[in-house]
Parts: sequence; C-alpha cells; structure tokens
Amino acid sequence: MKKIIFLDRDGTINVEKSYLHKWEDFEFEKNVIVGLIELKKLGYEFIVVTNQSGIARGYYTEEDLTLLNSKMIEKLKEFEIDILDCFYCPHHLEKGIGKYKIDCSCRKPNPGMIFKGLEKYEIDIENSYMVGDKLSDLEAGEKAGLKSILVTTGYGKNIEKECNKKYSVAKDLLEVAKIIK
Repeated sequence: MKKIIFLDRDGTINVEKSYLHKWEDFEFEKNVIVGLIELKKLGYEFIVVTNQSGIARGYYTEEDLTLLNSKMIEKLKEFEIDILDCFYCPHHLEKGIGKYKIDCSCRKPNPGMIFKGLEKYEIDIENSYMVGDKLSDLEAGEKAGLKSILVTTGYGKNIEKECNKKYSVAKDLLEVAKIIK
C-alpha cells in the first residue's frame, strides 16, 4: 500500500497566480523541491488534486492545463521527484460555461479527485495526507478520511488563524515533512 501526499497545486506547489496556465508564468513555491525530497525520503508518493475553474470560465483549455502539468512533472523529475498522478476539476457551478457549468463531486471541498486516486491506487489512508493552502483543500482531505495540513504559502497565510485549531499548519512543504516525521 502506498503512502500518499495529495497536493493542491496553485499556492502549494507553485506560486499563486490568477488562472495560471502558461509554463513561462510557472514558479515553484519556496522549499517545494527540498520539501518533496524530504517527504519522498519518508516513503511518500505524490498525487496532485487541483481545482481549475479557469477551464470552466473559458480562460484556457484542458489541453493548456495538461501541457502545464506535464512541464511541472518533467521539471520535478529532474530532482528525482515523481508525481504519481494529476487529477483536476474543470467545473464551476456559478462561473462555468457550457459543459463545465455543473455541480460536481470533484470540485474541492468535495473529495471526488481524492476518491479517484484512492480507487486507482492501493493507498494507505491511515498514513496519507492532503496538503493545501485553502480550507476547501483541507475539507476535501478530511471528507476522504485523510489528515489535512495547511501550508501558509498561497492563500494559506490568510486563513491560518481559522485553521490552526482543527488542522496542522506548516509554513511550506519542507515544514510539512518535519510535521509528518
């Protein structure tokens, strides 16, 4: 059984930039590489679960997202960090257009993307985590039966006070590794 860190992308892995969809705008958050290396040393593998309402809004396409995620995965491989899978939600009930304007089970705080990972891989739920910078990330993890950790990168710095009684809080992924260890 695999020990998994489910990772939000925007604000957790990369610097939060509104509707990021171009590789040239991508920038890793502080301590992401070293944090993922430390988590890997602890026996963890990684699955990305990311809401991408920019697709629903028509700002970019699923192909744009797939290309960006592929480049991110390639870059991480240079550091011997493997991403097992990337799940994304392209939907938004209020702001979506066309086929993307739906109420779905995959948009966090719903745990649908995590459930997809749990169905696809043999995962040790007891020893797996959800890490993100928004309350919706933490709630999705909790609903899926995972322990959740807030990082204060991205939007996390704005909600730290409301989360620190219920969830562990780390300043970045390196500190997540220290908490888990």
